[in-house]
Amino acid sequence: MFTGIVSAIGTIRASEQRGDLRLTIACPYDPHTMALGASIACSGVCLTVVDKGGTEGDSWFAVDVSNETVSRTAATMWDTGRALNLEQALRLGDELGGHLVTGHVDAVGEVVGRREEGGSIRLDIAAPAAIAPFIAEKGSVTVDGVSLTVNGVADRADGSTMFALNIIPHTAEVTTLGALREGDAVNLEIDTIARYLQRMMALRAA
Repeated sequence: MFTGIVSAIGTIRASEQRGDLRLTIACPYDPHTMALGASIACSGVCLTVVDKGGTEGDSWFAVDVSNETVSRTAATMWDTGRALNLEQALRLGDELGGHLVTGHVDAVGEVVGRREEGGSIRLDIAAPAAIAPFIAEKGSVTVDGVSLTVNGVADRADGSTMFALNIIPHTAEVTTLGALREGDAVNLEIDTIARYLQRMMALRAA
């Protein structure tokens, strides 16, 4: 489990197709804190550390990304040179600063609007119909691994929805969200609580 609070930005240093996709990701973590077999969220995708090295401030870890994961995540996010939001798995007793995040991508969204609003950045994200019922104003959503509060929701005739986010300067600086532009694809994960509430309501109505 994760919280959606990004602790570092990593960069894909190398990519090799081995049946699955083997990635080497450069990061500032102390390699002693990255156990083999541990989970690290990479722009919202929970991946397993299979190798590691380097020193604190200049380290790296390797992960294997299955074809299934590649097919369900944002296009180009696994390209060499791509910056990734990183978060190590939640430990018992850690502060839950965002919300509970599983690291399982539910859908890919698209940035359809970006503008400066005060000192912040206003992003409008289009989400597919499959997850539209789970996105609510003032609810939580994870975008590329970052826990965010939904500021507004506009449903569309085709069942899809558009939701608005406010990216404060700190978040724009310490994550990749400040670099997003119109047309960019993003990984979306809905709130776990919303998922279970929807399931309970569906069973009750049956």
